[in-house]
Amino acid sequence: METDKITEEDVQKAVDYLRDSSTECAKARAELIYVTEYRKSLKAILMKKHGELAYSGQEREAYAEQEYKQHLDAIKEATFTYERLKFLRESAKAKIDAWQTMSANIRAIKV
Repeated sequence: METDKITEEDVQKAVDYLRDSSTECAKARAELIYVTEYRKSLKAILMKKHGELAYSGQEREAYAEQEYKQHLDAIKEATFTYERLKFLRESAKAKIDAWQTMSANIRAIKV
């Protein structure tokens, strides 16, 4: 058996992975959107703590807050999680596509 050949078992595993990982990937995408959008609310909350300053001063202080920096870490982690799942799913789709192409080529040769 050739080592570079994609088997039907490989394809089934890829299809199963796509099905089984769909919820996890959707949750990761939702988390990424949430933390990205919440950044705006958090900035406003932190700026409000420095209401005595001009807008630019409020913004500077909000960005300097530890809570804001921690939120940026949360965005980083959510982005990593989602992108990792997305790339794994794309890899599974590529395997299925390659198998379909190989199968079509084999059928064409037999005709």
